[in-house]
Amino acid sequence: MRPFKIHTILKELLMSKKLKQCIKLQVPAQKANPSPPVGTALGPAGANIMDFCKAFNERTKTADPGTPIPVVVYIYEDRSFTFVTKTPPASYLLLKAASLSKGSGEPNKKKAGKVNWKQIRKIVEIKKADLNAVTMEAGDRIIAGTARSMGIDVES
Repeated sequence: MRPFKIHTILKELLMSKKLKQCIKLQVPAQKANPSPPVGTALGPAGANIMDFCKAFNERTKTADPGTPIPVVVYIYEDRSFTFVTKTPPASYLLLKAASLSKGSGEPNKKKAGKVNWKQIRKIVEIKKADLNAVTMEAGDRIIAGTARSMGIDVES
């Protein structure tokens, strides 16, 4: 289920240039700008912040504005960079599916909302490239477990 092509390309790039730093960020889609967290993370590493912001905003133009997008930025010795965007976090997708602003503070006692298995399957379809699951049913169980830990009931 992992995108083989992306990992192969990254491996080739990492072999050809000397890697200086690897930075993981979570940036809202279409809203990357030089202010924190992007500027404070990439500035000390020597990467061109505006080039990253323009490229990130261009790559995430199909996503809903403001959706948190995890991104891994590889910065090389020559100050060039490459980056890989991931799918939105499961918690964000679950909150959106259940129409909630946040999960339950006490998930075992107080339930925050409900989702059904069709909604869970849609989330698995979105996240299948980033999930550590061999089958769709295993992905369903992973997302359902995340929902339960947030205080969201899973109904049939």
